[in-house]
Amino acid sequence: MHRGGAGVTAVREPLSAGLHRVWDVTEPLWSGRTEYQDVLIGRTAHGVTLFCDDERQSAETSQLVYHEALLVPALLLAPAVEQVLVIGSSEGVASEIAVAAGARRVDHVDIDTECVRACARWLPYGYTPEALHAAENGDGPVRVHYADGWSFLAETDRRYDVVVIDLPDERPDDPAAQHNRLYGVEFLRRAAGVLSDGGVLVGQAGCATLWRNDTLLRSAERFGAVFPTVVHYGSDEHEWSFLTGSRRAVPEPVLRMTDRLATLPYRPATLDAEALRRGAVLPHSARGRP
Repeated sequence: MHRGGAGVTAVREPLSAGLHRVWDVTEPLWSGRTEYQDVLIGRTAHGVTLFCDDERQSAETSQLVYHEALLVPALLLAPAVEQVLVIGSSEGVASEIAVAAGARRVDHVDIDTECVRACARWLPYGYTPEALHAAENGDGPVRVHYADGWSFLAETDRRYDVVVIDLPDERPDDPAAQHNRLYGVEFLRRAAGVLSDGGVLVGQAGCATLWRNDTLLRSAERFGAVFPTVVHYGSDEHEWSFLTGSRRAVPEPVLRMTDRLATLPYRPATLDAEALRRGAVLPHSARGRP
């Protein structure tokens, strides 16, 4: 990140080896080094945008596309949506969608207190400061826990219908990135262990683009090693892919999801049955791996 002319801050976002995307931040709103990462929230051509360690995490104009692609397929595959666990997802949008879909309790676990509170203060989507304060105090269906996701799973005795893992992209080039361990098979198995009978787990699984698809390829292998049913959803209007795993062997899972779409209490604005069918096909490179 560096200062440009006329007060513009340029964020140089790494995409893959030798390739970066540059964002012009015309108005920085909040920036700081938290205990875990560098955070910047500012105005870009995509509206108010959140960056963590120079990686765009969400932006005002596209965040709903991202969050619905993350959560809606899992809500449709799960037999019930009463108890939901969200790990990561600092903005709080995933928690709000889960409640709108009928969840009676959402446990939101995030390791970075300062980042979550900055998001509530400065982002025009997700938690408001008032909603976050209520969630921190357990006042309402959402309960925020500032904790390590790995440790939370080891200590909880609750069972969840849906577990959502929404993290920054895996960084195999950076062994110091603490969230890398939350992508591995051991963590997936631990998370699967808190699912209710027939419960599902969904995770952000990277990007299908050829020159940055390492996370997706690895994630597809890991989910396949843990879950008997795995459904891919590649957003048709965003570059990200998501994987949902079910503890059950579900026959024709995509048909189940499209059939349930009309009865889901939450009405998605950015995807429909056609998008679900199209997005369920993994890229050729992931399907063709031994």
